[in-house]
Amino acid sequence: MKLSVLDQSPILADTSTQDALHQTTQLAKLADELGYHRFWVSEHHSTESLAGSTPEILAAHLAGQTKQIRIGTGGILLPHYSAYKVAEAFRVLETLHPDRIDLGVGRAPGGKPNVNLALNNDRFPNIEGYPKQIQDLMGYLHGEDPQNMDILATPKGESAPPIWMLGSSGTSARLAADVGASYSFAHFINGRGGSKAMERYMNFFTPSIQQKEPIGNVSVFAVCAETDEEAEYLAASLDLALLKIEQGRKINRFPSPEEALHHSYSIFEQEQIQENRGRMIVGSPGKVKQEIELLAESYLVDEVIINTIVSPFKERLKSYELLAKAFDLKKN
Repeated sequence: MKLSVLDQSPILADTSTQDALHQTTQLAKLADELGYHRFWVSEHHSTESLAGSTPEILAAHLAGQTKQIRIGTGGILLPHYSAYKVAEAFRVLETLHPDRIDLGVGRAPGGKPNVNLALNNDRFPNIEGYPKQIQDLMGYLHGEDPQNMDILATPKGESAPPIWMLGSSGTSARLAADVGASYSFAHFINGRGGSKAMERYMNFFTPSIQQKEPIGNVSVFAVCAETDEEAEYLAASLDLALLKIEQGRKINRFPSPEEALHHSYSIFEQEQIQENRGRMIVGSPGKVKQEIELLAESYLVDEVIINTIVSPFKERLKSYELLAKAFDLKKN
């Protein structure tokens, strides 16, 4: 089975935005060395706790800092942008790093409602046009002129980055199937219904210029430590962060485990934390490995993308190291 990484460039306790981006670079290098399959970075806007706002720029930097791991976006929020412009940006990346680039796309706003207006010249994006955007994007990436405007996305090349459609619902799964793209389900966002969405994608997949068979993966929060007790201690910080985000409370840093353990939780908040644990896998290497394998089996996929947000940063690195060892990943 393949393991991959999703990194949102979280700003941890007692760190800066610059630290967060340096940590993303350090983590990508480690993932490359450990034998992880992909490394994706996300797009978030006006979000003080996450530093990743322009994944195409960060992906270009990371591809130059790594050797073999696939680098991609998880993902470009396509309704905000021109399919043609995105295609050219990724044609440049593909030309610089052939067969190592993934183009993950989504349709979420990526932040507060007003982000939509700020990114679209005071207009709301055309969400209804998203399926056509995907088709145009795929055409441009593969040297076609989908709108018959006598233009090509340059630079031209022998290979094209695959489009991965990101989603957390059955609607996105069916669209990915209809256009013949790869599909990634965000279990770390929605812990319910994902396996059914993936099954829908597999069953309705239509071959395309990009690929002939369905290809899927699933992403999940995971915290791995030497013991279950240590993992639970570290995961407490993510528990508190998710709780605050869901309550609409502003956070500019992810809390430390100590802060989380000293927080006074109501009964309702304790129940919400347990609900959120459905989006997380927490424990010792053996336990986490087993649960990741069960998750992959339920989704009918052979790749799981790990998103680990714990503090301090060295514990994030160690979590990925323990997982690589548990799955016997081949070091580069």
